[in-house]
Amino acid sequence: MKYRVTHRTKYNYSKNVTLCYNVAHLLPRTTPLQACHVSELKINPLPEAVNEWSDFFGNRQASFSIEKPHNELVVTAITEVEVFAAGTLLNSAFPTTWEQAAAHLKTSTEAESIDARLFVLESDFIEFSDEIKNYSTQSFAPGRGLLEAVEDLMHRIYKEFDYDPGFSSIATPLSEVLKHRKGVCQDFAHLAIACLRMQGLAARYVSGYLETIPPAGKERLVGADASHAWFSVYVPHQGWVDFDPTNAKIPDEQHITAAWGRDYADVAPLKGVIFGGGDKNKLEVSVDVERI
Repeated sequence: MKYRVTHRTKYNYSKNVTLCYNVAHLLPRTTPLQACHVSELKINPLPEAVNEWSDFFGNRQASFSIEKPHNELVVTAITEVEVFAAGTLLNSAFPTTWEQAAAHLKTSTEAESIDARLFVLESDFIEFSDEIKNYSTQSFAPGRGLLEAVEDLMHRIYKEFDYDPGFSSIATPLSEVLKHRKGVCQDFAHLAIACLRMQGLAARYVSGYLETIPPAGKERLVGADASHAWFSVYVPHQGWVDFDPTNAKIPDEQHITAAWGRDYADVAPLKGVIFGGGDKNKLEVSVDVERI
């Protein structure tokens, strides 16, 4: 499936910003199941310079600064990307129990397994707790297959938590998400990752986009799509397998990967520092995922 993804971020400031420095994860990466053919980053006002490089996780990262007064900043990323179907990974996966996978991570000298150990630890948005451990244990019975257990966890989050955009912000702790059983895709991905890491498994956060199909007879609304998030679990001798707890499905050619890291903090679409700007600022974000 081929797509054109347009991600537009607009800031309006109540007072002039005299100087800003920004870092963006807005250009999708190339993976074995995804090819990025065309990409462009448009910034208004024009920055002094735009530098692009690969970050620690291999994501495409861009930085820029604007060193003149402005009361509006618009950053638009336009990408043409091709996504390939992964097949039925759960049926073809290397058979292993979750305990064997956790033990493998501790003792293996394989380079990929050593790298995966980074994703077993706590991080900025992943905090361990007894409550999360108790919630996780319900899916991880002794001797259960790794992917069977992860799939069960995914379906439990989907069934037991309400999708509520008004409930949380990115700063809402997992304890509140778990207590109130509601949140958004970032919350559900973080919760699943915390559950897996507390079982000694490697799990990473994936940011990207999801094509939304309009109801029958309705036109697709331009700009009505949204950024999305899901998670991956490391399977010894196979690699990383993705799961989307917001939709209770294995990501397919409708999921477009932008970046991955330990949690949201590693792959925030746009972050930075401003000098000035006042205290009454407005943020608008629109995403359009168009089949081409």
